[in-house]
Amino acid sequence: MTSERAQAYGRVTATLAEIGPTKLQAAEQDVLRDAADTLLFCEDADGDPAAQDALAAVDALLDRLVESDRWTTDRAEDLRRDVEACGPWIPR
Repeated sequence: MTSERAQAYGRVTATLAEIGPTKLQAAEQDVLRDAADTLLFCEDADGDPAAQDALAAVDALLDRLVESDRWTTDRAEDLRRDVEACGPWIPR
């Protein structure tokens, strides 16, 4: 784990603490928290099916939040970047 990954994890948890209870349902918060946890302890995201599944779940959740006008695209992209930064860099 690197300090950059730990900082990204801190940003995700801070976001969940600040806005999670008012802007996200409990299950949605769990998706984001689980993904950050999975990626933080992942050594090779490309070779780890759990990491890939976690990122896919985050992408689907954030897409739904934007499509339903619950979140802005900018806010969703910021959180997506922070979650991704919890893990080893994954080229997209």
